[in-house]
Amino acid sequence: MRELNSSAILRQLRAETSMSVSALAKAVGLSRQAVTRSLNALESEGLIEFEGPDRESTRAGRPAQLVRFRAEAGYVLGLSISPQDLRVALADLGGTVAGSEVVQLPAGVRGDEAVHTLLDTVRRVLESAAVASDDVWFTSVGAPGIVDPAAGVIKLIPSMPGLAGDILVRRLAETLGGPVYLDNDVKLATQGERWRGAERREDSLVMVHWGERVGAGIVLHGELYRGASNDAGDVGFLDLLAESSAATRSPQGLGPFEEWVGAVEIVRLASVAAERCGDDEFRSRLAGAGERALGIVLDAVVDGAPAALEAIDVVAGRFAKGVAAIRAVLDPRLIVIGGPLARCGETLLAAVRRQLDQQPLNQPALEVSTLGDDAVVYGALHHSLEEIDRTTFDRVRGPLTTTTAPRKGA
Repeated sequence: MRELNSSAILRQLRAETSMSVSALAKAVGLSRQAVTRSLNALESEGLIEFEGPDRESTRAGRPAQLVRFRAEAGYVLGLSISPQDLRVALADLGGTVAGSEVVQLPAGVRGDEAVHTLLDTVRRVLESAAVASDDVWFTSVGAPGIVDPAAGVIKLIPSMPGLAGDILVRRLAETLGGPVYLDNDVKLATQGERWRGAERREDSLVMVHWGERVGAGIVLHGELYRGASNDAGDVGFLDLLAESSAATRSPQGLGPFEEWVGAVEIVRLASVAAERCGDDEFRSRLAGAGERALGIVLDAVVDGAPAALEAIDVVAGRFAKGVAAIRAVLDPRLIVIGGPLARCGETLLAAVRRQLDQQPLNQPALEVSTLGDDAVVYGALHHSLEEIDRTTFDRVRGPLTTTTAPRKGA
């Protein structure tokens, strides 16, 4: 019963800056004596702190003593790794970000090199926030590809094949000594968007990451839907919408839909349009840009360059077919476009909507992500905090089951 009381008290305190003991007892429906006993136990664990009397209280008599949740009692990490960059964010137990860093990765970086850079970045973020690794209670990391969260392994990652297997989880657990959770980046981005993106609380939405690769996170009835193999939403591998058959496998490991609307095709279409428009300068910039070419096209879209707008209009028409297929099967309230293409903003949304207006079914609302490339990191932080809730603050439930090392001091 005391553990049940403690869980209720912690949940209430985490939602407030501070509360008096009497107000806390009323809020959780317990006697003052029961609350005081639980608070004393929580104070001994370092999770709450008694403060001085409330001098601003207008009630008669002795000022009430205040109590607050100690968000600084522990920290969580949210990590994101991709072929372009890696992102690290550190937050306290209240979800306030205490430090973060973004590191660009060189083209063609090997998996072991990327992991080494990630670990160095984690160390720098911890040092800058004056947080010891022992104080990190949980770490979550998002990566592209097909991921098995239960086993902590990446099963398929064409864009970074050196990360296949358990190298991420294993190296992070060795370095931090605590539990590490691994998931697909788009699924974590979907959770991040619902947590910190534009107050999105829809109970049915699809978050589509659109860049070199195309994947989706699906929320049904308020819960992330993973599918039987944890790869529900891998719309990049659809082939019934593409112009050609997928009989010949892409050397980059791209799915047919990704080849149809992804970064490589966008750059190709922009180059063709630039040639037709006589924009030799733009075409020349694209030819020598390599992996930076997509960014050049997207910047040109924002600037209103005709060749870039023409390319975006073409892929928007193709992308709309994927949206229509998602709508026909799932009928979500909202589709959020994230990833690099979100930079195009309303220009992209307007182009997709024009195509969807021709569809016979009512289409879902369309928006672009407000978190951009940080959506994965926020989703990772959110997952870490949820695990703390489930395993530490929700004391009625059982302990965490994980294949990695337990939290230090647990």
